[in-house]
Amino acid sequence: MSKSGPPSSITPEIARLMDIEHLGILLIVAVVAGFVDAIAGGGGLLTVPALALSGLDPVSALATNKLQSAFGSGAATLRFWRAGHLDLSMWPIALAAGLASVFGTLIVTYLPKQTLSLGLPVLLVAVAIYFAVSPKISDHDQHPRMTAAMFIATFVPFIGFYDGAFGPGTGSFFMAGFVGLLGLGVVKAAARTKLANFASNLGSLATFILGGHVVWLAGFVMGAGQFLGAWLGAHVAMNRGAKLVKPLIIAMSLGMAARLVFAPTGLWHYFFAN
Repeated sequence: MSKSGPPSSITPEIARLMDIEHLGILLIVAVVAGFVDAIAGGGGLLTVPALALSGLDPVSALATNKLQSAFGSGAATLRFWRAGHLDLSMWPIALAAGLASVFGTLIVTYLPKQTLSLGLPVLLVAVAIYFAVSPKISDHDQHPRMTAAMFIATFVPFIGFYDGAFGPGTGSFFMAGFVGLLGLGVVKAAARTKLANFASNLGSLATFILGGHVVWLAGFVMGAGQFLGAWLGAHVAMNRGAKLVKPLIIAMSLGMAARLVFAPTGLWHYFFAN
């Protein structure tokens, strides 16, 4: 992470932004993001821009986002576990995602960011199309396309690495994998998605903390909102199942794709604004 420069600090300008009114806005954003993220992923579409608009530099915004999102993914994981959708036998999923995210965060400054920015919207649209046209997306398990061991050894660390290195759409990608490759029903897939996402958040967060990039006040305030929103979102996901999860995954995937297409480093600016 050396190319990102020295660990960021809170400047007087940023400190002035962290007043009660502004923190209240961040709290509300986090509640909504936690609710949506627990069901379909994509909460970072709301929280990262909110942190960036607060005056944080990109690295601090990503680092602080990992802190607050860890509260949300942790709350959703706990909710699914208490409801019986997770157990200790699933620890390899968490281990694979967490370790891979550490490596992703460590080399984040060496990755071709423009390539990722240009390719990510395509991947997200593909996820949305898959969930939109597949007749197999339901609350019931289907025939898996690969073994659980192979899935944990390949797909989980790949997405965990991606989460540490970049991040947007991680929840949607995990959901697509658990449903499309392991054949799980959406509630089981959502539970395992939050477990994997929680582990990748923790791995990446620990690495950012060592670099001194986290803005703690904003992270903890938003974390409280994430916890509340994620707890409610997980409850809704378990009760509404595929009827709600499927359209939200489609909407969030397309929303993130559109957001990234028109970002300064996105496809629109690359082809039309230069």
